[in-house]
Amino acid sequence: MTKPYQRPSGDEPAWWFICSAGELILTEHALPPHGRKDDLPLPDIDEYQVVWLGELRERSCYLVVADLNDDAFAALGDFSSLRALIDAQDDELFMMAARAKQVTEFLTTHRYCGRCGTRMQAVDWELAMQCHACQHRCYPRISPCIIVAIRKGDQILLARGERHRPGLYSVLAGFVEAGENLEQTVAREVMEEAGIKVKNVQYLCSQPWPFPNSLMMGFTAEWAEGDLHFDPFELEDGGWYRFDALPDIPQQGTIANKLIHAVKKQIDRESGAGD
Repeated sequence: MTKPYQRPSGDEPAWWFICSAGELILTEHALPPHGRKDDLPLPDIDEYQVVWLGELRERSCYLVVADLNDDAFAALGDFSSLRALIDAQDDELFMMAARAKQVTEFLTTHRYCGRCGTRMQAVDWELAMQCHACQHRCYPRISPCIIVAIRKGDQILLARGERHRPGLYSVLAGFVEAGENLEQTVAREVMEEAGIKVKNVQYLCSQPWPFPNSLMMGFTAEWAEGDLHFDPFELEDGGWYRFDALPDIPQQGTIANKLIHAVKKQIDRESGAGD
């Protein structure tokens, strides 16, 4: 079994996810550095916290927890937001980068025990931090969220929140609460945010969303009853939109975009437009 804190060898080609404060180093090709440790302009990584993340295209992936002000990695590239990788439309690469970012967040926010305040230590058999004083053990935080595309006939429900960039409309989303199953979360969030009931809730796909630690679980649903009444604390505007008159929607590579196009395919199949 591969351990998360195994040290990389000098002659093994690998992917290097060098992360700090929610950003990672990308090369001029908008990719994480790739190559043998001994061939890359890396500093002495024994001075850094290094975690084996898994494999991407049969190459090991290593996380190096760095500091934004550390210029030791400058020859490799620049610190950039993970959102830059969404444009690459490479799901495997984005998911590994998401893992790197979330593990970095975990390691930097769990240095001390939340129960007794003692310095925590990494265990060597799994990705976890443990307090050897009170035996409290912590794992990377994952916050489950639902995101749902709702249709009404040949229209889709889109809305914009205050955190969206100007003009951007998306599908509804929200966090799962303690004691809920996912279907209950869909029903509650839709009622709270838009004031309507839905039916035929169907799971479609999921996506890690490391901003900072969400796991987005995507659904489609159909309008059942009710008029739209948006929660002004959550949403600024919204409505039912035909697909020939959509506003600006989330970019390709996002789960919101996938859900919107999944609903469009449903409507096209039913109307015969896809024939």
